[in-house]
Amino acid sequence: MQPLKTADSGEKDMPIRIKQNRSYEIVKRLQDILLSGAALLVLWPFMLIVALIIVIDSPGASPFYSQQRVGKNGKVFTFYKFRSMCADADSKLESLLNRNEMEGPTFKIKEDPRITRFGKFIRKCSIDELPQLINVFKGDMSIVGPRPGLIREVEQYSEYEAQRMLIVPGLTCYWQIQPKRNELTFGEWVALDIKYIEERSFFTDWKIIFKTFGAIFGMTGI
Repeated sequence: MQPLKTADSGEKDMPIRIKQNRSYEIVKRLQDILLSGAALLVLWPFMLIVALIIVIDSPGASPFYSQQRVGKNGKVFTFYKFRSMCADADSKLESLLNRNEMEGPTFKIKEDPRITRFGKFIRKCSIDELPQLINVFKGDMSIVGPRPGLIREVEQYSEYEAQRMLIVPGLTCYWQIQPKRNELTFGEWVALDIKYIEERSFFTDWKIIFKTFGAIFGMTGI
C-alpha cells in the first residue's frame, strides 16, 4: 500500500474523484441486501445468545445500543450496535474528554473505564458491530465504505474530511484492515477513506471483505 496522505498533505484542498458507475451502484446494493439478509438469517441465534450474555454481564439497559450517525450527503440515521459499555456510558463521556488519545474530532482512549468485561471481548472480535447488518439491509449503510461519524464529530469536519460522506458509509473499510489500525491517527483514517472512494470497485470491495475476516479472527478490534 502507498504511504498514507493525511489531511495536512498538499492534496487536502483538492476535491476527490468519484467514479460514476450506475451498474456498480445497483449491483453493490443488491449484493448488500443478499449478504446482510443471509447473515442475519444465519447469525440470529448467535446474536440472541450475545444479547443474553450482555444482559447478564451488565444489567440495567438494553443489550442493543442505538445512536444517531451521519451517512451519505449528511443524512442522519439510527445506527445499531451491541452494547459494550455500562448503562450510563453517554453521561460519563464529558468527564473523559480530557483523556482523549485521538487528534481531530474523534474520541478514543485505550483503557476506557466504561467498557464492560464482556464488552472488551465483543469489541476485540468485532461482534459488537453485528447489529449493523440491519443498517446494511435497510440501506443506511453498505458492507464496505467509510465508517459513519457521530453528529458532534461531523460538525467539526473540515471540507476535506467531509468528503467521507460522499458515499454510503460501511461496516468495514481500508483503515479497519490495517495491521496496526488502533495506532492510526484520524488524519490517516480520512486519507484511507478518500483512497477507497477514489478506488472503489468490486475487486476493492471483496479485497477489503476478505481482509476483514482476517482482522476479525486475529482479534485486532478495539
